Amino acid sequence: MFAQRIQKLWDRFPGDAVLITSPKNRYYYSGFTGTDAALLLTKKENLIFTDSRYHIQAKEQAQDFTLVDSAACSPVDFINQNHLEHIGFEESEMSVCEYQRMSGKFQHVVLEGISPAIREQRKMKDAFEIENIRTAAAIADAAFSYIIKEIRPGRTEKELALCLEFFMRRQGAEGLSFETIFASGQRSAMPHGTASEKPLETGDFVTMDFGCTYHGYCSDMTRTVTVGKASPKQKEIYQIVLAAQHAALETVRAGAAAKDIDAAARNIIEEAGYGKNFGHGLGHSLGLDIHERPSLSPKSEDTLSAGMLITDEPGIYLEGFGGVRIEDLLLVTENGCEDFTLSAKELLEL
Repeated sequence: MFAQRIQKLWDRFPGDAVLITSPKNRYYYSGFTGTDAALLLTKKENLIFTDSRYHIQAKEQAQDFTLVDSAACSPVDFINQNHLEHIGFEESEMSVCEYQRMSGKFQHVVLEGISPAIREQRKMKDAFEIENIRTAAAIADAAFSYIIKEIRPGRTEKELALCLEFFMRRQGAEGLSFETIFASGQRSAMPHGTASEKPLETGDFVTMDFGCTYHGYCSDMTRTVTVGKASPKQKEIYQIVLAAQHAALETVRAGAAAKDIDAAARNIIEEAGYGKNFGHGLGHSLGLDIHERPSLSPKSEDTLSAGMLITDEPGIYLEGFGGVRIEDLLLVTENGCEDFTLSAKELLEL
């Protein structure tokens, strides 16, 4: 698996070596999960540089790599000693200070940024990635089934968010994809309303946007419910968002333009008179990071391919009233998509 990923990177970059320093990409190309290391990919061999704290771990996790003690030899030392001249590096993952310090040590080396090439490669998910994301999505689905039984007036957003997160960890999640969004009442009009001390009240909308990681890979889902019976206006807004979410889902397939999928949902919301209340893009991809390419928005230039993962998450947000978002995680296929988010989408009045 890692050899195939490395070869695909070489297909995009015809240089002498590639230096990988960011944790997510170190894991992507080697399987190493430690916090301090660098990979150097060359045409002859692949090396992992780390110190004695991680030698055993590197041998176990990065078995296709030659281990080099970073205290004795750095990637820069190796590049200079072996007269490697054309080096790819992750320019988007490096500070100006780090770049200046590194480039000042090189001798007759041309540095070329390869972050766009890596992002392009990571758009397409292999079977290992897809199955781990599917598992993370299943854990999140189970967490939603659990948390709706815990929602009641008087419990705070923070208390319930913690219950949700703890449940996912008990089900095998390694961690959270992002800080859990748990917003009720008027706070649900904030698309990124993380949990507060506010207690839930009868009549509240409750929007929950959450996910977990499994073997490093993220899931992402959103559901909105009401505490007690929904008002006519709440039902109206919910049904508009649900119709928009379904419309976008029906247009997902290999070859579809991302902006057209966004438009399928956005048109329904605009026609209902709430266009100005849907300010964000329809969705995004994910993987090792919660936000990856492609993106789905009116300005997106991406085209979908089979094997991509995307979210479908339209919303309506009314300041002083509340908001609704419904989000599924989709695997793009040749003729449509597979929905990894299986939780019910009809309005739940708890």
